[in-house]
Amino acid sequence: ISLMVGLTSAACAALAGLLIGVIAGYSRSFDNVVMRVMDGLMSIPTILLAIALISLTGPGIGILIVAIAIPETPAVARLVRSVVLGVRERPYVEAALCGGARLPKILWRHILPSTIPALMVQGATVCASAILTEAGLSFLGVGVPPEIPSWGNMIASSRLYLATAPLTIFAPGICLAATVLAVNLLGDGLRDMFDPRAKRRR
Repeated sequence: ISLMVGLTSAACAALAGLLIGVIAGYSRSFDNVVMRVMDGLMSIPTILLAIALISLTGPGIGILIVAIAIPETPAVARLVRSVVLGVRERPYVEAALCGGARLPKILWRHILPSTIPALMVQGATVCASAILTEAGLSFLGVGVPPEIPSWGNMIASSRLYLATAPLTIFAPGICLAATVLAVNLLGDGLRDMFDPRAKRRR
């Protein structure tokens, strides 16, 4: 369930961040307001927000996904905004505007495709962070319900048997660490694929 929560949270944060970032990057009138709201959300620790939401609504997978996705959205939105700010000044976008192309067509054909590489790399980072956050919240007892299999729940329930059966706590811990490492490596691979210059600099 940890992987499912991580993937779903990353998808929600990516979609919300894409929408907000495109609006902020292309509309100067909304840019300052939207970015100040995003700065405020970035200052909220994910765990504290999740605990507050779950205490109000009760534990559940849906509210956990929302609680993890909300603090991750601003980072995606700021990244997309920076890409949009650079793309909208390029000659082919200005030529499309001068040619009478409508804004939805420009966004769909020129702006959105340019954000996909950065969005995929950032999505992998958000997914790894979401998996760790879900495991940590479940370990603390404020994540998914105890009857749902989760690496955090497994580690929490195995603490009682650490002296007699240490593998019961090491196995989910190793799986959690390996999954997070694999997702981070995927993000590094995507970055190298879309930006070969970054690979050469390393």
